[in-house]
Order: sequence, then structure tokens, then C-alpha cells
Amino acid sequence: MILVDTGPFVALFDPQDSEHSRCRDILSATRESLLTTIPVLTEAFHLLTPNSMGADRLRDFILEGGVAVWFMDQETTVRAFELMEQYGDHPMDLADASLIAAGESLRTTKIFTLDLADFRRYRIRRGHRPVKVDILS
Repeated sequence: MILVDTGPFVALFDPQDSEHSRCRDILSATRESLLTTIPVLTEAFHLLTPNSMGADRLRDFILEGGVAVWFMDQETTVRAFELMEQYGDHPMDLADASLIAAGESLRTTKIFTLDLADFRRYRIRRGHRPVKVDILS
């Protein structure tokens, strides 16, 4: 299972994005299931702008099962807020925190992101041990 961040969605569904071809190639080579969170989708739809062709294509991708949507429960929401505090020196937004919290809950470290600087700093907790994010980019 691979968690998907905002950047790849924007690049995949906006052909004018400079990362469009690279993200399309990565996606076509990926054989694992994809999963994302509501905060990531909120951010992606905002950046693609409502009623744009890119937003339409992202909606279709979700509805056709291209990516599953993971919903945060109360415990995971609390964990995401803790992560935002933990990384407060270099602010972590809710979308990023939701992916790290999902990774902890779902026991995966794989994240498809273009945000290399931040995700190289983040760690996914495995018991008491912090584990590096396995960045697919």
C-alpha cells in the first residue's frame, strides 16, 4: 500500500504541471494499491481549483477506484495534531500529518510525494521506534 500526497495528484491531473510526466510514469509503474486522506484531497482540489478539468479528472480517478480514501477516526486525528505540534519548528500541515498518522495506523512507510524536504524529516512511529518514510518520487 502506498499513501499519496497532494503534489502527485496535482501533477497527475494538471497536464501543465512540470512534474506531470514523471508522476504519470511513476503511477503507471506502481503495482501496489493507493490510499490517501481527506485532508490531502481537500488540499489537492483547492490547488486544482474547483470545476477545472484537473479537479474533474481527480474526482473520476477516485470514483473509478484509482485511489482509496482513508478516513481519520478520533484517535488518528489526535495523533495528527500531536505530529503537527512535534514538527512545529518547521510547520507540518494537516495533510502531511494525516499521511504520517495513516502510515502509523496502517503500518506502511511508503508515500508518493513531491515534498521531499519535509517527508525526509518526518518519521513514522513503529512502537517506540521512529522509522524513515520510504518516499516514492
